[in-house]
Amino acid sequence: MDIRIENLSKRYGMQKAVDGISFEVKTGEIVGFLGPNGAGKSTTMKMITGYLGIGEGDIFIGNRSVRQEGDELKKHIGYLPENNPLYTDMPVIDYLSFCADLQGLPHEKKSGRIKEMIQVTGLQAEKHKKIGELSKGYRQRVGLAQAMIHDPEILILDEPTTGLDPNQIVEIRKLIKELGRQKTVILSTHILPEVEATCDRILIINKGKIVANGTAESLRNQSSGNTVMRALIEGADAGTVKNALLQLPGILQVLPVDGHPGRLEVTAAPGHALGRALFNCCVQNGWVLAEAVPVETRLEDIFRNLTLN
Repeated sequence: MDIRIENLSKRYGMQKAVDGISFEVKTGEIVGFLGPNGAGKSTTMKMITGYLGIGEGDIFIGNRSVRQEGDELKKHIGYLPENNPLYTDMPVIDYLSFCADLQGLPHEKKSGRIKEMIQVTGLQAEKHKKIGELSKGYRQRVGLAQAMIHDPEILILDEPTTGLDPNQIVEIRKLIKELGRQKTVILSTHILPEVEATCDRILIINKGKIVANGTAESLRNQSSGNTVMRALIEGADAGTVKNALLQLPGILQVLPVDGHPGRLEVTAAPGHALGRALFNCCVQNGWVLAEAVPVETRLEDIFRNLTLN
């Protein structure tokens, strides 16, 4: 089921937590929802799930309004909240049975579905333990299992890999990617490499407004103003090389890298062929250009540039 958000806003007193945002998420798409703390991510996700009432605007799930049919649409959504509330006195298997009943799962399907969720989230050895006895990572797995127990068409996952070790993160990332082939998935995370590895598209929200919407590659292309290369130049001292490079048209900055005297990071203004300029400079001065590697704009840098203001 597709999700369409139109001019969505939400106020808390005088503060506008979400400010007139609009976007769509298609079936089979995994969208990473990024933003600094307090930017409006969790508030938006809670309104999509019906956990919070809509302030202004509307949310459409499969062309049906959440404002008008919110209770009916909840059965199509699986939600893992950021704080992952669980009944810690319940054994894992009993809790999943309880969640299946809450979601109206037919009795004849319940047992098989519980077994499947325990399998895919790696809870086999923990299924008879009380939730309160589990580590934070395994509690997060229980939260994922409850979100998926009724096989919803939409998954809203707020920080799904919080508390997981690196191996568990890889497993959950793989699971989310597999689910994303036939479901609509929105996930929020602060682990930016995870977004690149998992998501088809990235939304960045800041101060309640969408400030970026696109693939990681398209965001890099939009933000790539200056060109940066790392070069290893041999045959002269670093000071001489730096002074010569700074005389070239468009060169903005030359910095040493890794403490190596000949290894430099060179930044050029937009529209300047930095690689060709480095090569020509080395040829003219009789230096050896042993290495020249473009530095790709990092998602972390894009995020900081868009959210620090």
